[in-house]
Amino acid sequence: MDRDALAEMAKDLRIEYPSSPQKMLGGYVILARCLDKCRAYLIGTNGDYSFWPCTLCEELEAFTEIDHEKFKDFVATGATDEEVVEWVHAQSKVKDKMEIIRWNNKMRDRRLSEMPDTMQEFLESYISENLPEYHRPVYVWFDVFDIEERRM
Repeated sequence: MDRDALAEMAKDLRIEYPSSPQKMLGGYVILARCLDKCRAYLIGTNGDYSFWPCTLCEELEAFTEIDHEKFKDFVATGATDEEVVEWVHAQSKVKDKMEIIRWNNKMRDRRLSEMPDTMQEFLESYISENLPEYHRPVYVWFDVFDIEERRM
């Protein structure tokens, strides 16, 4: 593991937020956030943020069919954002640009009512406990992160 390179690139998630799940990296939503969390996890600055299990990272890995451990091992080499993007493009089983665009839009637009029952149940209490000052219903999954992390 190239700890020095990672330390220079990693966010300290004990004092700052990871990227929004909506931020694009390499043509994918979620990837920038997963990379932030992975780097922080590897150098121990992830705070309350988990890299695994992480529902968002699981979504990206399931779509691309990229192995979680291989992703983590590649990031541990001190790879830059650009190198990670190249690696993800090479490793991903999804090569069709339109399929990626459709997936990005599905993730951006995913309503709580479209999620599995276990996630709906979890988010029902999570939202009321962690977003209490927010007074309108939360419909889109990514908004939970952006509201909690004060981007909205």
